[in-house]
Amino acid sequence: MAAFPQLRLRRLRRTERLRALVRENRVDAGDLVYPIFVVEGKGIKQEISSMPSIFRFSPDQLDAEIEEVAGLKIPAVLLFGIPKQKDELGSSAYAPQGVVQQAVRRIKKSAPQLLVITDVCLCEYTSHGHCGVVVGDQIDNDQTLPLLAKTALSHAEAGTDIVAPSDMMDGRVKAIRESLDKDGFQQIPILSYAAKYASAFYGPFREAAESAPQFGDRRSYQMDPPNIREALREIEQDINEGADIVMVKPALAYLDVIRQARNAFNYPLAAYNVSGEYAMVKAAVKQGWLEERRAVMEILTAIKRAGADIIISYHAKDVARWLQSA
Repeated sequence: MAAFPQLRLRRLRRTERLRALVRENRVDAGDLVYPIFVVEGKGIKQEISSMPSIFRFSPDQLDAEIEEVAGLKIPAVLLFGIPKQKDELGSSAYAPQGVVQQAVRRIKKSAPQLLVITDVCLCEYTSHGHCGVVVGDQIDNDQTLPLLAKTALSHAEAGTDIVAPSDMMDGRVKAIRESLDKDGFQQIPILSYAAKYASAFYGPFREAAESAPQFGDRRSYQMDPPNIREALREIEQDINEGADIVMVKPALAYLDVIRQARNAFNYPLAAYNVSGEYAMVKAAVKQGWLEERRAVMEILTAIKRAGADIIISYHAKDVARWLQSA
């Protein structure tokens, strides 16, 4: 290897065109998934106070949002539902006319080319706010599995393109795969929240989805943040049960987990740039402490550089606009 002064690594950093020519990682609009919150009712468009520029929409108010997303060449949306009625078993999650099911039908009618991914979990739908069936003061893993499978099946019947279980119950990918296959939906992929950590960065989401637990927390089923070998076991288990895409969530504080997952598994890998990460940037930008475009692009590039193929981000629309204007 040549030494200085013959070797001058700065030569290729001198101009933007030179930097772009040798750039190793790029974020593209085609990498992005945009999360959308849908709330039961009509005529509703509510901004979420902790997530500036992010709204809850009733299904009848989705058309303009979907048209914008599709026009920005973002390939997919991820839907979360907020029902009017909640109960102990989260029955609105798998109701044929549930809010997510309504939204899927509307989106597939107005923008059939857009991929619709549906979050499969019970936390937004249960009166206690937990992701599974509560027995006493415990979350019953095995009683939850049939309800998750029923939810995924109802999404497939509504026309979703991908189901995404986020509950972190053991065995849920297998239960969902078996249910979909039994009812003729062998073609529907599963995007598993395989390594989902019990993170402090979910706070704004819980406001948005009205899904905060009414007692305790989710640390008995979501992953302990210090663990990385366990994440690889979780991912391997979900792949063995039939997951087609696996996810690490959150992204920014878990770039090392994304990298290890990329090295270990030759599967499509998603990372979720979560609500708290989004809110931190927005708050700092509002104070004049960060330049939004540079900060967001640096964060998403880091997620891509760590090994993610797919980036789920509330910044997705802004990023797609910036890329179009570049």
